[in-house]
Amino acid sequence: MTALARRVFACLLAGLSLAAPAGELPPLARAVTGGDSEYAVRPGDSLIAIGARFGVAAKVLAQQNAIPFAAIIRPGQRLRIDNPHIVPAALDDGLLINIPQRMLFHFSGGTLLAAYAVGLGKPSWPTPQGEFEIVARVKNKTWKVPASIQEEMRNEGKAVLEEVPPGPDNPLGAHWLGLSMWGYGIHGTIAPASVFHFQSHGCIRLHPDDIAELFERVKVGSTGRLVYQPVLLAATGDGRILLEVHRDIYNKGSDPAQTVRELAEAHGLSRDIDWPRVDAVIAAQEGLAREVGRQTRNGSKGTP
Repeated sequence: MTALARRVFACLLAGLSLAAPAGELPPLARAVTGGDSEYAVRPGDSLIAIGARFGVAAKVLAQQNAIPFAAIIRPGQRLRIDNPHIVPAALDDGLLINIPQRMLFHFSGGTLLAAYAVGLGKPSWPTPQGEFEIVARVKNKTWKVPASIQEEMRNEGKAVLEEVPPGPDNPLGAHWLGLSMWGYGIHGTIAPASVFHFQSHGCIRLHPDDIAELFERVKVGSTGRLVYQPVLLAATGDGRILLEVHRDIYNKGSDPAQTVRELAEAHGLSRDIDWPRVDAVIAAQEGLAREVGRQTRNGSKGTP
Protein backbone atom coordinates (compact mmCIF):
# COMPACT_ATOMS: atom_id res chain seq x y z
CA MET A 1 0.00 0.00 0.00
CA THR A 2 1.42 3.40 -1.00
CA ALA A 3 1.82 6.28 1.45
CA LEU A 4 -1.05 8.14 -0.24
CA ALA A 5 -3.29 5.09 -0.05
CA ARG A 6 -2.50 4.68 3.64
CA ARG A 7 -3.43 8.32 4.27
CA VAL A 8 -6.68 7.93 2.32
CA PHE A 9 -7.57 4.76 4.25
CA ALA A 10 -6.74 6.33 7.61
CA CYS A 11 -8.82 9.41 6.84
CA LEU A 12 -11.79 7.30 5.75
CA LEU A 13 -11.58 5.32 8.99
CA ALA A 14 -11.49 8.59 10.93
CA GLY A 15 -14.59 9.76 9.11
CA LEU A 16 -16.39 6.55 10.03
CA SER A 17 -15.36 6.67 13.67
CA LEU A 18 -16.19 10.36 14.12
CA ALA A 19 -19.50 10.36 12.28
CA ALA A 20 -22.43 11.24 14.55
CA PRO A 21 -24.78 8.34 15.27
CA ALA A 22 -28.10 8.43 13.44
CA GLY A 23 -30.58 10.65 15.25
CA GLU A 24 -27.98 12.52 17.30
CA LEU A 25 -28.69 16.21 17.79
CA PRO A 26 -26.42 18.74 16.06
CA PRO A 27 -24.43 20.97 18.43
CA LEU A 28 -25.71 24.30 19.73
CA ALA A 29 -23.81 26.91 17.74
CA ARG A 30 -22.30 30.07 19.23
CA ALA A 31 -21.29 32.29 16.29
CA VAL A 32 -22.80 33.97 13.23
CA THR A 33 -21.02 35.31 10.15
CA GLY A 34 -22.22 37.65 7.41
CA GLY A 35 -24.68 40.47 7.87
CA ASP A 36 -26.35 43.46 6.25
CA SER A 37 -24.47 45.25 3.46
CA GLU A 38 -24.94 47.06 0.16
CA TYR A 39 -23.80 45.91 -3.26
CA ALA A 40 -23.41 47.86 -6.51
CA VAL A 41 -24.58 45.82 -9.49
CA ARG A 42 -21.85 45.13 -12.07
CA PRO A 43 -22.17 44.50 -15.82
CA GLY A 44 -23.37 40.95 -16.46
CA ASP A 45 -24.79 40.50 -12.95
CA SER A 46 -28.08 38.74 -12.24
CA LEU A 47 -29.91 38.06 -8.99
CA ILE A 48 -28.91 34.39 -9.28
CA ALA A 49 -25.22 35.25 -9.74
CA ILE A 50 -25.20 37.81 -6.92
CA GLY A 51 -27.00 35.43 -4.59
CA ALA A 52 -24.51 32.70 -5.45
CA ARG A 53 -21.64 35.03 -4.62
CA PHE A 54 -22.95 35.98 -1.20
CA GLY A 55 -24.85 32.89 -0.07
CA VAL A 56 -28.42 34.14 -0.48
CA ALA A 57 -31.12 32.48 -2.57
CA ALA A 58 -32.05 34.71 -5.51
CA LYS A 59 -35.73 34.66 -4.49
CA VAL A 60 -34.80 35.88 -0.99
CA LEU A 61 -32.51 38.54 -2.47
CA ALA A 62 -35.42 39.83 -4.55
CA GLN A 63 -37.63 39.95 -1.43
CA GLN A 64 -34.97 41.83 0.52
CA ASN A 65 -34.97 44.52 -2.17
CA ALA A 66 -38.73 44.55 -2.82
CA ILE A 67 -38.28 43.76 -6.50
CA PRO A 68 -39.76 40.97 -8.65
CA PHE A 69 -37.69 37.80 -8.97
CA ALA A 70 -37.65 38.34 -12.76
CA ALA A 71 -36.63 42.00 -12.44
CA ILE A 72 -33.93 43.31 -14.77
CA ILE A 73 -31.11 44.81 -12.72
CA ARG A 74 -28.72 47.37 -14.15
CA PRO A 75 -25.06 48.27 -13.52
CA GLY A 76 -24.72 50.76 -10.71
CA GLN A 77 -28.02 49.78 -9.09
CA ARG A 78 -27.64 49.39 -5.32
CA LEU A 79 -28.91 46.20 -3.70
CA ARG A 80 -29.24 45.31 -0.06
CA ILE A 81 -27.61 41.98 0.83
CA ASP A 82 -28.51 40.46 4.19
CA ASN A 83 -26.64 37.15 4.47
CA PRO A 84 -26.20 36.05 8.11
CA HIS A 85 -25.23 32.40 8.52
CA ILE A 86 -24.79 30.39 11.69
CA VAL A 87 -21.32 28.83 12.03
CA PRO A 88 -22.19 25.17 12.76
CA ALA A 89 -19.23 24.53 15.09
CA ALA A 90 -15.81 25.93 15.95
CA LEU A 91 -12.64 24.15 14.83
CA ASP A 92 -9.10 24.80 15.95
CA ASP A 93 -7.88 24.50 12.36
CA GLY A 94 -9.24 23.32 9.04
CA LEU A 95 -12.34 23.43 6.88
CA LEU A 96 -15.94 22.80 7.91
CA ILE A 97 -18.49 22.36 5.12
CA ASN A 98 -22.19 22.07 5.94
CA ILE A 99 -23.88 20.47 2.94
CA PRO A 100 -27.52 21.70 3.27
CA GLN A 101 -26.24 25.17 4.25
CA ARG A 102 -23.97 25.35 1.18
CA MET A 103 -21.28 27.10 3.21
CA LEU A 104 -17.59 26.44 3.84
CA PHE A 105 -15.94 27.80 7.00
CA HIS A 106 -12.15 28.10 7.27
CA PHE A 107 -10.55 28.13 10.72
CA SER A 108 -6.98 28.76 11.82
CA GLY A 109 -5.76 28.90 15.40
CA GLY A 110 -9.32 28.72 16.67
CA THR A 111 -10.33 31.79 14.63
CA LEU A 112 -12.80 31.86 11.74
CA LEU A 113 -10.77 33.27 8.84
CA ALA A 114 -13.42 33.18 6.15
CA ALA A 115 -16.84 31.85 5.17
CA TYR A 116 -17.61 31.04 1.54
CA ALA A 117 -20.74 30.02 -0.33
CA VAL A 118 -20.22 26.71 -2.14
CA GLY A 119 -21.93 24.58 -4.77
CA LEU A 120 -22.41 20.88 -3.98
CA GLY A 121 -23.61 17.59 -5.42
CA LYS A 122 -27.06 17.24 -6.91
CA PRO A 123 -29.42 14.83 -5.14
CA SER A 124 -28.72 12.13 -7.72
CA TRP A 125 -24.97 12.57 -7.13
CA PRO A 126 -24.66 13.67 -3.48
CA THR A 127 -21.57 15.10 -1.81
CA PRO A 128 -20.39 12.63 0.87
CA GLN A 129 -20.09 13.33 4.59
CA GLY A 130 -17.05 12.67 6.76
CA GLU A 131 -13.52 13.70 7.63
CA PHE A 132 -11.04 14.51 4.88
CA GLU A 133 -7.53 15.72 4.25
CA ILE A 134 -6.16 17.91 1.45
CA VAL A 135 -3.89 15.59 -0.53
CA ALA A 136 -3.22 17.74 -3.63
CA ARG A 137 -2.96 21.40 -4.63
CA VAL A 138 -2.98 21.93 -8.39
CA LYS A 139 -3.35 25.02 -10.57
CA ASN A 140 -4.89 24.63 -14.03
CA LYS A 141 -5.60 20.94 -13.62
CA THR A 142 -6.63 18.85 -16.62
CA TRP A 143 -10.02 17.29 -15.91
CA LYS A 144 -9.88 13.57 -16.53
CA VAL A 145 -13.55 12.78 -16.98
CA PRO A 146 -14.65 9.81 -14.84
CA ALA A 147 -16.27 6.91 -16.67
CA SER A 148 -19.53 7.51 -14.79
CA ILE A 149 -19.73 11.10 -16.05
CA GLN A 150 -18.82 9.95 -19.57
CA GLU A 151 -21.79 7.59 -19.36
CA GLU A 152 -24.01 10.48 -18.25
CA MET A 153 -22.79 12.52 -21.26
CA ARG A 154 -23.62 9.61 -23.53
CA ASN A 155 -27.11 9.16 -22.06
CA GLU A 156 -27.82 12.88 -22.44
CA GLY A 157 -26.74 12.87 -26.09
CA LYS A 158 -23.70 15.05 -25.45
CA ALA A 159 -20.22 14.68 -26.91
CA VAL A 160 -18.37 12.19 -24.71
CA LEU A 161 -15.09 13.65 -23.44
CA GLU A 162 -12.27 11.71 -21.81
CA GLU A 163 -10.43 14.78 -20.59
CA VAL A 164 -10.64 18.57 -20.72
CA PRO A 165 -7.42 20.62 -20.75
CA PRO A 166 -6.98 23.81 -18.70
CA GLY A 167 -8.81 26.79 -20.12
CA PRO A 168 -12.20 28.44 -20.44
CA ASP A 169 -14.04 25.14 -21.01
CA ASN A 170 -12.61 23.30 -18.00
CA PRO A 171 -15.33 23.04 -15.30
CA LEU A 172 -12.70 22.76 -12.55
CA GLY A 173 -11.62 26.36 -13.02
CA ALA A 174 -8.05 27.39 -12.25
CA HIS A 175 -7.62 25.87 -8.77
CA TRP A 176 -8.02 22.32 -7.47
CA LEU A 177 -7.72 21.04 -3.90
CA GLY A 178 -7.86 17.25 -4.03
CA LEU A 179 -9.44 15.46 -1.09
CA SER A 180 -8.62 12.15 0.55
CA MET A 181 -12.20 11.22 -0.33
CA TRP A 182 -11.13 9.60 -3.58
CA GLY A 183 -12.33 11.44 -6.69
CA TYR A 184 -13.64 14.49 -4.82
CA GLY A 185 -12.15 17.97 -4.64
CA ILE A 186 -12.71 21.61 -3.77
CA HIS A 187 -12.30 23.67 -6.93
CA GLY A 188 -13.27 26.74 -8.89
CA THR A 189 -15.82 26.92 -11.68
CA ILE A 190 -16.39 28.49 -15.07
CA ALA A 191 -20.05 28.96 -14.10
CA PRO A 192 -20.01 31.15 -10.94
CA ALA A 193 -23.81 31.34 -10.88
CA SER A 194 -23.87 27.59 -10.12
CA VAL A 195 -22.35 28.22 -6.68
CA PHE A 196 -24.84 28.01 -3.79
CA HIS A 197 -26.75 25.36 -5.73
CA PHE A 198 -26.74 21.58 -5.86
CA GLN A 199 -25.54 20.95 -9.41
CA SER A 200 -22.16 19.21 -9.21
CA HIS A 201 -21.23 15.53 -9.34
CA GLY A 202 -20.32 15.63 -5.66
CA CYS A 203 -17.36 18.03 -5.69
CA ILE A 204 -17.35 21.36 -3.84
CA ARG A 205 -17.40 24.44 -6.10
CA LEU A 206 -16.34 27.95 -5.08
CA HIS A 207 -16.46 31.28 -6.86
CA PRO A 208 -13.14 31.76 -8.73
CA ASP A 209 -12.08 34.61 -6.42
CA ASP A 210 -12.90 32.60 -3.30
CA ILE A 211 -11.05 29.44 -4.34
CA ALA A 212 -8.01 31.54 -5.31
CA GLU A 213 -7.97 32.98 -1.78
CA LEU A 214 -8.56 29.63 -0.08
CA PHE A 215 -5.95 27.91 -2.28
CA GLU A 216 -3.24 30.21 -0.93
CA ARG A 217 -4.28 29.63 2.68
CA VAL A 218 -4.38 25.84 2.85
CA LYS A 219 -1.68 23.26 2.25
CA VAL A 220 -1.38 19.55 1.64
CA GLY A 221 -2.19 17.91 4.95
CA SER A 222 -4.85 20.47 5.96
CA THR A 223 -7.91 18.72 7.33
CA GLY A 224 -11.63 19.23 7.09
CA ARG A 225 -15.07 17.84 7.74
CA LEU A 226 -18.23 17.58 5.65
CA VAL A 227 -21.39 17.60 7.79
CA TYR A 228 -25.13 17.48 7.11
CA GLN A 229 -27.04 19.92 9.32
CA PRO A 230 -30.15 21.46 7.73
CA VAL A 231 -31.22 22.97 11.07
CA LEU A 232 -28.89 25.22 13.07
CA LEU A 233 -29.68 26.87 16.40
CA ALA A 234 -27.30 29.39 17.93
CA ALA A 235 -27.07 31.15 21.30
CA THR A 236 -24.56 33.98 20.95
CA GLY A 237 -22.49 35.71 23.59
CA ASP A 238 -24.58 38.88 23.35
CA GLY A 239 -27.76 37.05 24.35
CA ARG A 240 -29.31 36.43 20.94
CA ILE A 241 -30.94 33.16 19.91
CA LEU A 242 -30.92 32.51 16.17
CA LEU A 243 -32.33 29.82 13.92
CA GLU A 244 -31.34 28.89 10.37
CA VAL A 245 -33.28 26.28 8.39
CA HIS A 246 -32.42 24.71 5.03
CA ARG A 247 -34.04 22.13 2.79
CA ASP A 248 -33.28 18.51 3.59
CA ILE A 249 -31.85 18.32 0.08
CA TYR A 250 -30.78 14.66 0.27
CA ASN A 251 -34.02 13.56 1.98
CA LYS A 252 -32.45 12.22 5.16
CA GLY A 253 -35.68 12.63 7.11
CA SER A 254 -34.93 15.84 9.01
CA ASP A 255 -37.80 17.24 11.12
CA PRO A 256 -36.91 20.91 11.75
CA ALA A 257 -39.54 21.56 14.43
CA GLN A 258 -38.56 18.48 16.43
CA THR A 259 -34.86 19.27 16.09
CA VAL A 260 -35.30 22.83 17.38
CA ARG A 261 -37.42 21.73 20.32
CA GLU A 262 -34.97 18.99 21.31
CA LEU A 263 -32.02 21.36 21.03
CA ALA A 264 -33.80 24.04 23.05
CA GLU A 265 -34.72 21.56 25.77
CA ALA A 266 -31.23 20.05 25.87
CA HIS A 267 -29.66 23.48 26.39
CA GLY A 268 -32.28 25.04 28.66
CA LEU A 269 -33.52 27.55 26.08
CA SER A 270 -37.18 26.57 25.72
CA ARG A 271 -38.52 29.48 27.80
CA ASP A 272 -36.30 31.99 26.01
CA ILE A 273 -37.58 31.19 22.53
CA ASP A 274 -40.46 32.82 20.65
CA TRP A 275 -42.04 29.63 19.30
CA PRO A 276 -44.42 31.26 16.78
CA ARG A 277 -41.34 32.95 15.32
CA VAL A 278 -39.62 29.54 15.11
CA ASP A 279 -42.61 28.22 13.17
CA ALA A 280 -42.36 31.18 10.77
CA VAL A 281 -38.64 30.63 10.16
CA ILE A 282 -39.20 26.92 9.51
CA ALA A 283 -42.05 27.66 7.09
CA ALA A 284 -40.00 30.26 5.20
CA GLN A 285 -36.80 28.15 4.97
CA GLU A 286 -34.90 31.21 3.73
CA GLY A 287 -31.57 29.60 4.59
CA LEU A 288 -30.52 32.61 6.68
CA ALA A 289 -30.01 33.10 10.41
CA ARG A 290 -33.03 34.76 12.01
CA GLU A 291 -33.57 35.84 15.60
CA VAL A 292 -36.08 33.70 17.50
CA GLY A 293 -35.40 34.82 21.07
CA ARG A 294 -38.18 36.34 23.18
CA GLN A 295 -35.94 39.30 23.98
CA THR A 296 -33.93 41.39 21.52
CA ARG A 297 -30.49 42.75 22.40
CA ASN A 298 -32.00 45.92 23.93
CA GLY A 299 -34.30 43.88 26.17
CA SER A 300 -37.57 44.56 24.32
CA LYS A 301 -39.86 41.79 23.14
CA GLY A 302 -38.87 40.35 19.78
CA THR A 303 -41.20 40.49 16.79
CA PRO A 304 -41.47 38.18 13.79
